[in-house]
Amino acid sequence: MSTPKEKKSKKSISQKKDLNKELEERKKQAEENLAGWQRAKADFVNYKKDQEKYLNEFRKYASEDMIVKLLPTIDSFQLAIDHLPKDLKNSDWAEGIICIKSQFDNFLKDVGVEEIKSVGEKFDPNLFESVGEEESDQEEGIIISEIQKGYKIYEKVIRPAKVKVAKKDN
Repeated sequence: MSTPKEKKSKKSISQKKDLNKELEERKKQAEENLAGWQRAKADFVNYKKDQEKYLNEFRKYASEDMIVKLLPTIDSFQLAIDHLPKDLKNSDWAEGIICIKSQFDNFLKDVGVEEIKSVGEKFDPNLFESVGEEESDQEEGIIISEIQKGYKIYEKVIRPAKVKVAKKDN
């Protein structure tokens, strides 16, 4: 027979084992919770980065539709300047028109819009729309005249330039 002291000692050892087992389970659960929290935190940080990137791209191109609608007005100002009568070229009215056109150009530049250079360039269907060919002494496929300016916003073409392309004399 066991003495009460031995029973108490066995019970104490059993309780210690149970407590150690429970402590290990709690440690394991705490580590799992910590790992899960760390994954969630990393996912959230990545989500925030993705959202920031998306918003930056959105901001870049948010004005695109408005700019495309504004381009015909800018074209009209350029046509007015190109066809100013000689007797009005130095008038205050003409200078005002030129100033307004300059303000539009500065606005476009400020929002990341740039004209597509065309005359003298090799035809690229990603940048240009051919509206015809003309016989020329230029190398075939070189743009010889621009019918309508093209524009890009941050390297994205928002309106291709309408051009005429050189073809060889026969």
